[in-house]
Amino acid sequence: MTKKAQQYVIARGSASGVHAGYLVSQAGAEVVLRQARRIWYWAGAASLSELAARGTSKPLECKFPIANERVIKTDVCEIIYATDVARESIESVAVWTCA
Repeated sequence: MTKKAQQYVIARGSASGVHAGYLVSQAGAEVVLRQARRIWYWAGAASLSELAARGTSKPLECKFPIANERVIKTDVCEIIYATDVARESIESVAVWTCA
């Protein structure tokens, strides 16, 4: 899968939580994402499915930390492909940090 072909997804892990990023590869429950942001807390979408379809209508209330270049999740139980609108919305949320 080339970088151009990589799809933006929301990946939910059974213990590792939720990340949004570009899907590099998947082998069973193991998923590799690039430019992945943890979805620590979201508002403005009723579910992850809506977040993947529409993005957030309340970006100021979301808590999405900085993107990591590469994340390997080994416990993925759900992958939701995101629309371009949702990707732009998620990527536009200001970085939440305690620094």
